[in-house]
Amino acid sequence: MAKKTKAPVVVAELGRPETPSETAARKARDSRLYRQRKTVNNLVFSLIVSVAVVFGIYLMVPHGTGGDFADRSVDVAQLASEASPTAGQPLVAPKLPDGWNAKQAELRSSKTGGITYWYIGYTTPDKQYAAVVQAFTADGSPVNETWIAEQLENTSATGTQSIGGVDWTAYVHPDRSPDKSNLRTGYQTVIDASTFLVYGTAPTKTIEQLADAVAMQAAQNGAAK
Repeated sequence: MAKKTKAPVVVAELGRPETPSETAARKARDSRLYRQRKTVNNLVFSLIVSVAVVFGIYLMVPHGTGGDFADRSVDVAQLASEASPTAGQPLVAPKLPDGWNAKQAELRSSKTGGITYWYIGYTTPDKQYAAVVQAFTADGSPVNETWIAEQLENTSATGTQSIGGVDWTAYVHPDRSPDKSNLRTGYQTVIDASTFLVYGTAPTKTIEQLADAVAMQAAQNGAAK
């Protein structure tokens, strides 16, 4: 008995069976669309996985509130005592009245000039920034003038002033914006083998108060050698 031949399927859109070339074109189109859908699905899945991983890392990392730094305070005297042996000389720890909040106190080194410096960062009673830098070199040679100028934001000297029994070079620029700089008033002097910089965005009188405390502490450290 002869095997029956299956009748060609009539395609509704065409109203007739597909030709071999139309069948091949349809299969190629379907295959292309399948690959495109698969690629899009894979991209969406990868994006979801990436977001999930990033979010997981975010949850694992501790996140403080803005108040953490505002409440931060360090013991300058203790840190100065601990760092002095490494520095090879006494480091200043200015004695200041209530309202001054020391945020940082650490021994740092410059990449140029062989300079080591003790940095103290404060929030002043008027909620401004102030800093003390005690810089020195291992061999006792003068601290590089270019480095000093960079710390003072390359501002020009405006005169000299005696504060705490010490003559300081003054850098008083009250017109500078505290939002765009860290120095509106600054003072520079040399005591023994250290160069001292006192500067900040606080009013001049406030920075003078800090310079006075630094001069007194430096004098005590020199007498204690």
